[in-house]
Amino acid sequence: MAKKNTISLVLATITVLLSQSLWGGDVQRNQAKRIHDRLTGVTATNATITAMEILLGTDPSGKTAAEFAINTAQNPDAYAFYNVTLKNYAAPWTNEEQTVFTPLNDYSATVIGTIRDRLDFRRILYDDLLYIGNAGGIASYSNSNNDHYEDLENLGPIVADLSSNSVLQGPLQGVTQSGVTGLPAPAGIMTSRAGAMAFFSDGTNRAMFRFTMMNHLCTDLEPLKDVTRTPDHVRRDVSRSPGGDSRIYLNGCVGCHAGMDGMAGAFAYYEWNYNNNIADGNLVYDSSQPSAKHNINPLNFEYGYVVTDDHWVNYWRNGPNSKLGNRPGDNSSGWAYPGEALDSRGNAIGTGASSLGIELSNSKAFAQCQVDKAFKAICLRDPNVFAADRNARDGFVSNFTGSNYDMLGVFTDVAAFCKGS
Repeated sequence: MAKKNTISLVLATITVLLSQSLWGGDVQRNQAKRIHDRLTGVTATNATITAMEILLGTDPSGKTAAEFAINTAQNPDAYAFYNVTLKNYAAPWTNEEQTVFTPLNDYSATVIGTIRDRLDFRRILYDDLLYIGNAGGIASYSNSNNDHYEDLENLGPIVADLSSNSVLQGPLQGVTQSGVTGLPAPAGIMTSRAGAMAFFSDGTNRAMFRFTMMNHLCTDLEPLKDVTRTPDHVRRDVSRSPGGDSRIYLNGCVGCHAGMDGMAGAFAYYEWNYNNNIADGNLVYDSSQPSAKHNINPLNFEYGYVVTDDHWVNYWRNGPNSKLGNRPGDNSSGWAYPGEALDSRGNAIGTGASSLGIELSNSKAFAQCQVDKAFKAICLRDPNVFAADRNARDGFVSNFTGSNYDMLGVFTDVAAFCKGS
């Protein structure tokens, strides 16, 4: 009996040791692999994983290891974070189809560069900012084609280690948008060539507002519908009796148009000039008069609003949308920017696309949207499903706003959280 018990004890000890070796001892290595794979989408070298494993030993949170995977020159695979992960992250924002299957362009390049250089991410919606290539053998930036960025992408990694100080650099560099394009009134990616081609061509320029809300505040117009807002900026092209029934307008159409038309006026002076075709076109800015598209179909309702300049008003500062982006229990305004002028009714007012970009990018919805998108890209799930994910996301939003909107920090936070156990 004693011999049998001894054998059983030995077998149990071996089992425990094997379990620790197979599972416990490899936990940090598996976490390192998961962090690296989620951030870069490529298989890391053993040396890289070992280095990250050591970092996890000193910082179990995983954030230091995530930063290593992105930023350290010892890890050339990290270029994939910028050249693949971030390109695919930003590409759907640059077209109405919302597809990743589109070449690098000035919109996506500016998003990538802003994240790489840890700039205030709000600037993408309002600043005189553009990222271009600085390398030989590529076409110059052009207002009439995308050759510059396609050549840059074909050249190789747009972000690579070209330094000796362990900082990922590369041929992508930030410049003033107006200095490159020669166009006044820049407003970040909203006045980029790719953004203009997608959202200022045809239509009434309302598309720029709608897709900016979708891409950067994570909401379409339908959830924002509020029929109680003042309809005095709804344009003449909107019928007040669709199909002969005014109730459709009063209970439906006005709910979106009152807010959207109030803010979309910021784009009154922009137009997309087709030239030979849309792909060869260029953005035009003419402050002498609103583009004709803003006052089309005047007989649909001749007493509607006539666009005469590029001022805008945010009627959603009041009513149910005043809490846009708030988390449960937060009863403050979701429109967090205190610097905009207000009219007598407490609605934010401004002039031009850049000031509207400031209004939108300072909303709580903007901050949460950026974190949600990064969470989905890295963790491969929606952070709003499980309570633990929601709580972690709320913490990441606080970190984001508290770090001067450092988007790279969001990606490292998210990757560290989703490393597994």
